[in-house]
Amino acid sequence: MKQARIRFYAELNDFLPPERKMRSIPCRFDVSGSVKDMIESLGVPHTEVDLILVNGEPVEFECLVRDGDRISVYPRFQSLDISTLAHLQPLPLREARFVADTHLGRLAAYLRMLGFDTLYRNDYRDEELAHLAASERRILLTRDRGLLKRAIVTRGYCLRNTEPARQLSEVLQRFDLVPAIAPFRRCMHCNTVLRPAEKEAIRDRLLPETQRHYDEFFMCPQCARIYWKGSHYRRMRRLIESVTSS
Repeated sequence: MKQARIRFYAELNDFLPPERKMRSIPCRFDVSGSVKDMIESLGVPHTEVDLILVNGEPVEFECLVRDGDRISVYPRFQSLDISTLAHLQPLPLREARFVADTHLGRLAAYLRMLGFDTLYRNDYRDEELAHLAASERRILLTRDRGLLKRAIVTRGYCLRNTEPARQLSEVLQRFDLVPAIAPFRRCMHCNTVLRPAEKEAIRDRLLPETQRHYDEFFMCPQCARIYWKGSHYRRMRRLIESVTSS
């Protein structure tokens, strides 16, 4: 039987059981398969991998693993310049756009609050999520490793945290999004860009107290929800400050 040894670096170890973290893992096989298949068989989605070295040389996902190969697998580098090597992840999108898995409704609302185009429905099937990510060039956000292993998905991220505010911080940091934040321009419910609304035109939909204290309003042209800078706005401002200062 043939054998190769593979080691994962940095945060890719998040996907490994304790006994495999930060060490060389022996992998036995009869028939040579792709290095992508070997990486994903160990639990690491290909969307998390940006560089693979086989015997010290950069390779593509399709590279066949041979007997005796020594494989090193790296995530996206934040501070080390590897511009001369073969990146496996596509170039960053000019504008970060997302599609969120069905369990990430609160995160989707938070991303919309910050101005990021984020598709979300609580009844998306896995096939739909993968298709939307591929056809609309969106970043697929999920905690489902299997979903990210689909070949059609080229841009994606597996969230480590389970709490929505922490997930938001994680996404902002992972994709360097803080400079691109444009808060309160999208509907948190349907993702549509908001428009200014004249107070007189919506007065019959406002509570008397809201009419007395606020004069600036915005409306979603899709679902007709109305927004203003009330107590909810101040809470969201505090959330933005907390996630951008961490």
